[in-house]
Amino acid sequence: MPQIVITGASGVLGSAVYNAFQSYGKESVIGLAHSRPASHLIQLDLLDGDRVKDLVNRLSIGDGDWIIHCAAERRPDIAEKDTQRCLNLNVSVPANLARLSALRRFTIIHISTDYVFDGTSPPYSPNDETNPLQFYGRTKRDGERAGLRTAGSKFIVIRVPILYGPTPSNADTAVNILLDVVQDQSGKKYTMDHFAIRYPTNVLDIAGFLVRLRDLGRPLPSIIHYSAGEPFTKYEMCLVFARILGFPHEHILPQVKPPQGIAPSFVIQEIAHCLLRMFEDETPRPFNTQLNVVETEQLFDGSGLESLGWNGFEEWWAKHLRAREVL
Repeated sequence: MPQIVITGASGVLGSAVYNAFQSYGKESVIGLAHSRPASHLIQLDLLDGDRVKDLVNRLSIGDGDWIIHCAAERRPDIAEKDTQRCLNLNVSVPANLARLSALRRFTIIHISTDYVFDGTSPPYSPNDETNPLQFYGRTKRDGERAGLRTAGSKFIVIRVPILYGPTPSNADTAVNILLDVVQDQSGKKYTMDHFAIRYPTNVLDIAGFLVRLRDLGRPLPSIIHYSAGEPFTKYEMCLVFARILGFPHEHILPQVKPPQGIAPSFVIQEIAHCLLRMFEDETPRPFNTQLNVVETEQLFDGSGLESLGWNGFEEWWAKHLRAREVL
């Protein structure tokens, strides 16, 4: 039976992908985890190259099998504080997997980010030039390059934007944590970005897309973009949560101006050189890294399968929060 191996299977995206392929039911599904192991997952430190190689050999992962690589250091602020660990996770690990792919002929589905772009000229197509603004984005770009440039490897990059979805803790994603901000009625004031444009995308939708991509049975391009289509600032996401929850939001103050020193007419041209500071940390973030998904939709032409299939942001959250009895 073909095998699907998911790294980071205890994380927000990895667990959604693991569950989606379990429900798919056509293949053997194996989940790997390190920092949050569970009884149904194999505990493995991906930084231990010898152990990773041993596992690949022991499971006989080979031609026709997929390793969906969800594990990464995904927090830009943490990446800047522990640069070596971030380099190891985001560059060395995919490079090692690519070398194993060249030897064993399995396919790597490498999850990457829209932050490989600088946000100056959206929407970005898969083959557009990358130019990340911060260390996190550079490591993700370098991880892509390490895999794609490994001779003989079957390495496919899937770039996704800011994520949300079911999580053990709201702190697990930069979108879910905004629920805590909205619900904090203690009198504390928050300054929330109302300038940078995001395209929040549900991990359940990405997981379903990966299942359909597997079911497609067609040759895949080396870089694929997946994104929901609704633009929001973080402040606008807060307003959505406040509306759903029925909470006041006067304690959340919109940061509406671009960084100082940049005239409005030159914002787009100069944004790559500015430091856009978000409320939660001092890490620079791009203005608008919208991913162009036209080529992704074209992959499914004539297949009879749904292509993107994403949930509306407010509609999903309203159903999810009602199911959790938050309302």
